Amino acid sequence: MSSANRPRLFSRGEWPEAERVAALLRQETVGGALLLLATVLALLWSNSPWRDGYTALADHHLDIAPLGIHLSVAHWAADGLLAVFFFVVGLELKHEFVHGDLRDPAKATVPVVAAACGVAVPAIVFTVAQLLLDGDLRGWAVPTATDIAFALAVLAVIGTHLPSALRSFLLTLAVVDDLIAITIIAVFFSSDLDLPMLALAVLPVAAFGWVSRTRSHPWWLLLPLGVATWVLVLNSGVHATIAGVVLGLVVPASRAPGGHSLGERLEHRIRPLSAGFCVPVFAFFAAGVSFVGGDLAKAFTDPITIGVVAGLVLGKLVGIFGSTFLMARFTRAELDDDIAWSDLFGLSLLAGVGFTVSLLIGELAFGAGSIADEHVKIGVLIGSLIAALLATIVLRSRNKIYARIHDDETRDDDLDGIPDVYQRGPGRGGAATTDGNRTLG
Repeated sequence: MSSANRPRLFSRGEWPEAERVAALLRQETVGGALLLLATVLALLWSNSPWRDGYTALADHHLDIAPLGIHLSVAHWAADGLLAVFFFVVGLELKHEFVHGDLRDPAKATVPVVAAACGVAVPAIVFTVAQLLLDGDLRGWAVPTATDIAFALAVLAVIGTHLPSALRSFLLTLAVVDDLIAITIIAVFFSSDLDLPMLALAVLPVAAFGWVSRTRSHPWWLLLPLGVATWVLVLNSGVHATIAGVVLGLVVPASRAPGGHSLGERLEHRIRPLSAGFCVPVFAFFAAGVSFVGGDLAKAFTDPITIGVVAGLVLGKLVGIFGSTFLMARFTRAELDDDIAWSDLFGLSLLAGVGFTVSLLIGELAFGAGSIADEHVKIGVLIGSLIAALLATIVLRSRNKIYARIHDDETRDDDLDGIPDVYQRGPGRGGAATTDGNRTLG
């Protein structure tokens, strides 16, 4: 097969999707900054002389007895506010299946396989670490999740000129990663299932889908139906965040001519709430690990901490980069002219930023407030920081190269607001040099 006829990996997509990904990156920059701020505040308060107040606030109960809800403030953040985050994930998944890369089996293969390997390899790395160091296997799923808010925020800051196909790949990868993580939570971390209660939850879900597909009912009817679904799922023994995903998936993603789908409109309204409030509040109550009076040497040498760090940094890199490289080798596919292997290497490192879902799985696996859970938090924080720093080193240097290419291209762009490379079509923006950097064609 000649080089010209070989399949291309990460070929440039359509301009509307590239524009949408760029807008998401701008939003996630703010959300990621708030997430970081909430984490820092939690660490400062939980290690201050007033740390008992932090614990008291997190453990304070806000019960709704008639509905069978008995949750502390921290659990409200994990079970309630994160359901909003997972609703946005469900909307994003639906969009990817209808309009994004996941609608095309040929394009979906790479991110789906990469995401699956990016989940499996970190779990294997964690498991091996526990077996070698006589640790606890219950946390095998902790390093499997990529935090979409943090990862996209870091990429938005350091990768302003990286190819849009690379950004789309990270977004699709993170969405599929979330889907796998959601499945893990539903299958492995649900207990004492109440099947009749779970069956009842189907009714408000069906009503939610029906109302969202008709224009004869006010949109605000979706809110009580969503709350009813959440309450029933919570009381069924399935983790309540699953309700958010299911509701997001039943929202229609089909677009009216010249307009936006209901899913896109809901995402536009709810994403700021999720990224700006729900996820930072969860992080505030989940990341508050105290180092006061503890044995730091024991915490940093705990097999759990080591396994989480190794899984996030090494496991994600090997799983994502290795699987993509092998797919290219065995299918004889080539990277698109716009992409170099060093770009993918940096992106694979960035996928090791695991936070929100990793912390949630840690709590489910070991119990909130346990010593093991505290060590999970330390591992997640350290592993995510190392992954972000290494990705920054790699992608920052690549971004400078693409910035020079971008400056050359913009001098020749038309005045219609759409870059000429998108009007020429995918993969025809130029020729690849020997080191994978593109020159103008």
